[in-house]
Amino acid sequence: MRWIWETVVVAFGMYSALPVPRVEWNGKNMRFALCAFPLVGAACGLCFWGWAALCRVFALPQLLRGAGFCVLPALLTGGIHLDGYADAADALASHASPARRQEILRDPRCGAFAVIQLGIYFVCLYALCCVWEATGAALWCMGLCFVLSRALSGASLTLLPIAAQSSLGRAFASAANKKRVGIILSVVSALCLAGLLYYGGVRVLLLSGGALLLSVLRLLGAVRREFGGMSGDLAGWFLIKTEFWLLAAQVAAQLWERGL
Repeated sequence: MRWIWETVVVAFGMYSALPVPRVEWNGKNMRFALCAFPLVGAACGLCFWGWAALCRVFALPQLLRGAGFCVLPALLTGGIHLDGYADAADALASHASPARRQEILRDPRCGAFAVIQLGIYFVCLYALCCVWEATGAALWCMGLCFVLSRALSGASLTLLPIAAQSSLGRAFASAANKKRVGIILSVVSALCLAGLLYYGGVRVLLLSGGALLLSVLRLLGAVRREFGGMSGDLAGWFLIKTEFWLLAAQVAAQLWERGL
């Protein structure tokens, strides 16, 4: 059906830098656009597979291999989620009122705290990518993590109250069939967790579950106490933090397995 194709195009057009046909956004193709959001994560996972294969073919050194894994998600998404992460970093560092923090989220300028936090983030992410062993099972797990983070990020826009000042986040949340979208994304999340257990074992599932719990609790605290509502920028901030900690959980599981 045409609206299904248009729904996928809307999701990739909004949340990725991949070239897609131009379609007019309307109530029909935006109703389930958040359900197609995890497909962008699947594309990130495929890029990881491709880069890992190239690294093996050309025997690239570990530092270069890690650099590729580090920047691929940002290149594929055009940095849209990093923009939300940077805006949230500035807003949180302001220690202002929730209303003022929402204003900072909408400010297109990048403050000092955003630059600092992005620098710290990429240094730590690069270190994790260099240590992470891209085995077949690990690549499956990382692909599932990309899908899982987007399923949870999309679900947050349907399950949490949207701030009155949010524009893009409110647009997607308002257009969505919240009940069905929430159910679909919850099922996707559960399947991803089952996949992590299958491919990564109990260690990966336990550590990933702990990472997810911390990320979700931090988001809930930020939405309720610090911002007074959910927004598209906070969804991006949550996605970046979730992916980072899921990768850290994988690295920890690999080190645990080696007895380090």
